[in-house]
Amino acid sequence: MKKIILAVSILSIMAACSQPKDNAAELDALKKQEAEIKSKIATLEAEINKTDSTQSGIAVSVMELKSAAFKNYVDVVGHVEADENVSISSEMPGTITKINVKVGDEVRKGDVLAETDGRAISQQISDLQTNTDLVNQIYDKTKKLWDQKIGTEVQYLQAKTNKESMEKKMAALQEQVRMSKIISPINGTIDAVDIKLGQMVSPGMPSVRVINFSNLKVKADIAESYASKIKKGSEVVIHFPDTNDSIVTKVNFVSRAINNNTRSFSVEVLLDDKQEYHPNMIARLNIKDYESAAPEIIVPVKTVQKDENNASFVYVAEGTSVKKHLVELGKVYNGLAEIKSGLKENELLITAGYDVVNEGSIIAYKK
Repeated sequence: MKKIILAVSILSIMAACSQPKDNAAELDALKKQEAEIKSKIATLEAEINKTDSTQSGIAVSVMELKSAAFKNYVDVVGHVEADENVSISSEMPGTITKINVKVGDEVRKGDVLAETDGRAISQQISDLQTNTDLVNQIYDKTKKLWDQKIGTEVQYLQAKTNKESMEKKMAALQEQVRMSKIISPINGTIDAVDIKLGQMVSPGMPSVRVINFSNLKVKADIAESYASKIKKGSEVVIHFPDTNDSIVTKVNFVSRAINNNTRSFSVEVLLDDKQEYHPNMIARLNIKDYESAAPEIIVPVKTVQKDENNASFVYVAEGTSVKKHLVELGKVYNGLAEIKSGLKENELLITAGYDVVNEGSIIAYKK
């Protein structure tokens, strides 16, 4: 700005010199112009200095401190389990002759899911039934005579023994008929059908899977160092990465035994019957193991620094200057630190620029 004004003055003087005038009058005019220029220069310098003085501080961002309950969580990975998750197989060898269900069907305990060829057993039952009817008739007549004191006790006991023997044989065949059928032992949903019509099956060969989705739970193992901190009823936040879903609930079960191999104990959290939960699904658990008894000052942990004595401190803004506050740290979780002492509510913590200022530095607040 000074250079521009001087250049204008020089041009004015040169222009004035190019015109023939009275020397005294010309001198007075030049002195007057010089006085005006100096006055403008002084005014501009004052304004520039004023602007510089307001912008000379180090730019920082601040946050007003407030008290709140500090919560610390244990982060672990678990998985979804079903209390009732069964893979059913045939109890005896045979050929699949009928499949009564498909994937997704709801079934009840005792429903017949599939059947194997039981014609041979049915024929045996038919033949045995004829003999059973005859034995029962003989027994009934013998008993009536025995009740009237007619006949011998040996005849009565023989008829009774024959009747009971037939009943046991019939019961055994009926049990074989039952074993030829694949029956659901629980209420639930068909999750898989691994058999086809005409396929040979045998005991232990997976045939149909049934899951009761109303009894799902999340199970996780936690290091034994947290055994005294996590209890039944502890708050837990569960995240399901596969469904991008989260729930807040309570721990329903905490194992009292420590696993010798992993030095951990297990926790379980019951789930509702939402269909998007599936057995073996991954779940991330944040289980609360600590909550401050009274509201505490909480600050971003990145703002806490260490001095040459390894003492923790933060920088606080007071007007346009910086003050160093020594602090006592408590728990640290998820990027936040609990401050036990050293800060008060409504103080202005420097959250950006804290790494370039020192105590006493002049600062300017970012808008």
